[in-house]
Amino acid sequence: MNRAYLDKLFTVVLAGVLAGLALAAAALPAALVFGLGVKNLMPYTALPEALKTPQPAQRSNLYANDGRTLITSFYVEDRVDVPVAEVAPVMRDAIVAAEDVRFYEHHGVDVRGVARAFTANRREGTRQGASTLTMQYVRNALAGDPRLTEEQRAAATEITVGRKIREMRYALTLERQVGKDEILGRYLNIAYFGAGAYGIAAASKRYFSTTPDRLTLAQAALLAGLVRSPADDPINGDADAAVQRRAYVLDRMVETGRVNAADAEAAKATELALKPNTTPNDCAAVPADHNDWGFFCDWFTQWWNAQPAFGENVDERQRTLRRGGWKIVSSLDPDVQAKASEQVRDIYPETIARAAPTAVVQPGTGRVLAMAVNRTYGTAANPAGQQNFPNTVNQLVAGGGGITGYQAGSTFKLFALLAALESGLPLDTEFDAPRVYVTQYPVGAGPASCGGRWCPENANTYWMDGDRDMWDAFGRSVNTYFAWLTERVGADRVVEMAQRLGIVFRAPADARMAREGAKSWGPFTLGVSATTPLDLAGAYAAVAAEGTWCRPTPVTSITDPAGRTVAAGNTDCRQVLDTEVARAAADASRCPVGDQSMYRRCDGGTAEELAPGLRRPVAGKTGSSERNATETVVAFTPQLSVATIAANPDDPRDAVGGGVQKRQIAAVGRILAWSLRDEPVRDFVPPGQAVAFQHTSPRTGN
Repeated sequence: MNRAYLDKLFTVVLAGVLAGLALAAAALPAALVFGLGVKNLMPYTALPEALKTPQPAQRSNLYANDGRTLITSFYVEDRVDVPVAEVAPVMRDAIVAAEDVRFYEHHGVDVRGVARAFTANRREGTRQGASTLTMQYVRNALAGDPRLTEEQRAAATEITVGRKIREMRYALTLERQVGKDEILGRYLNIAYFGAGAYGIAAASKRYFSTTPDRLTLAQAALLAGLVRSPADDPINGDADAAVQRRAYVLDRMVETGRVNAADAEAAKATELALKPNTTPNDCAAVPADHNDWGFFCDWFTQWWNAQPAFGENVDERQRTLRRGGWKIVSSLDPDVQAKASEQVRDIYPETIARAAPTAVVQPGTGRVLAMAVNRTYGTAANPAGQQNFPNTVNQLVAGGGGITGYQAGSTFKLFALLAALESGLPLDTEFDAPRVYVTQYPVGAGPASCGGRWCPENANTYWMDGDRDMWDAFGRSVNTYFAWLTERVGADRVVEMAQRLGIVFRAPADARMAREGAKSWGPFTLGVSATTPLDLAGAYAAVAAEGTWCRPTPVTSITDPAGRTVAAGNTDCRQVLDTEVARAAADASRCPVGDQSMYRRCDGGTAEELAPGLRRPVAGKTGSSERNATETVVAFTPQLSVATIAANPDDPRDAVGGGVQKRQIAAVGRILAWSLRDEPVRDFVPPGQAVAFQHTSPRTGN
């Protein structure tokens, strides 16, 4: 056995015994302390994961799609790790002087410090624990590791001899496996500096609005002093006490030769010069001048809470978000969002109860570029009876949390069109559409009931009645044509098509009909089911993407603290339509918005003013619910899909009226034009002759 090994063994045994004495002498029998035995004082043979691969709680940051513009952060502890090399040398020196001047000399346990504490405790009746910087790190790492249970984390800070001994043994093992500078860096990243700042990066920002590599001597000494007494933080606590702690640290730095006396005196004389800076936390903390980002942020949290990759339930997923240190690059495009918000307020200002929730979705990826509504995101009080005006945090754009959505009228005719094309009917399928058409579908009493059968009528007899095919029936929105078409293919297939393209039935009555009564749900074709602008934009985006439906997503990428990309941030896309069916539907969808189909078969549309102003190929559909209670406009190009619904979220009886649709059409056109101003003009791929003009067997290729 060599001399070095004996020295280390002696250090271990002596340190363990003296540490036990230092903590227990006043309260425990000496026999218990000395009875611990040499075996229980030896270093551990292995480290727990919390020390081997530390994962202290860190804040997660949500960015816009440029990866730089911060939307907000999510955290329990405001912390983000930085490499020790990116911490100013004066900060490293200051923390060593303040917490453990012999840090670079001991092996994790300071025998001299233990002996000194033992003597002081016996003579003065004080409680000095003699913890080294390494031991403090061990305690903090075990107490803050999100992978451990609450009980395990609590055990890391309990005041017992056993805990102190474990701490020492782990510290000795850690120093055998990890270098001093690495331990120092870990300590700086995990220490609490007061005022809600965990770790040196958060502390530098919180107190001085700077970064760790730019800290001055005076700033570093102040921060180092706060670790021992975070309650004395100069923002919320005792500034005088913080200055005194700073002076103590500077004196220690002089004593240890880390700084000369003149520089220390100059630092002592320096004004605090605080520049407090807070890190936003949660969606309510989005920048005040970008309050409209709050609705997108809120939907992001809904999305996160539904991802099983981040935990078994919502509580676990929220803990993962607020402790995991994720960098989340969202799909939000601030430029598109700003234009969408501006245009929504041209439809309706914030000063009225009616709303115009609007979503912008990218075909082929499902990424949501904007979510706008004429509301203030916040929880301020509203007038009696107004839950969502003028302030709300409810999800008016995407639904959920009690928001079931709004009727979207004839925009749902798309699903009948797709079901018919898929069944083998061509675009030129003709029907002599009457003013009123009595169907086989049973309904209760009402204006669309003829002897208990659903009998819709056309809104404009002169313009809609007569011989129609899918092109001009869709363009002119002929109700009786689509009621007849639904009978031919089956209402259940129309409902299934809507679900396939992402329409979610959030209203219990709608969900029940879809589940139990789809075969008899003829009126579904005319949009009597509640939906949301986000679902609708996503469904039409699938047609724009030639049959590829992508689940709407608020993220572009998610990376963990080590820079590894996680799969949960990937797009979720699938081919849900035959390509030719999607191309045919896109061709017919050019008719409503004033564009022309590839076969020159468009003959009138409900939003003919849209295409001329956009000056690029465009498709879409308008919709009006009964009595114009809601009005809807959807438009898409191969690159973008936009949907907006005008409604009163607090009072469905408040009919918005048909006049608002003109403003909606103009707004959607301007959103598309602005968002695509730098994008190349892309045309839709024309459908083949067969899907346009020939009856075939069911088209379910791809």
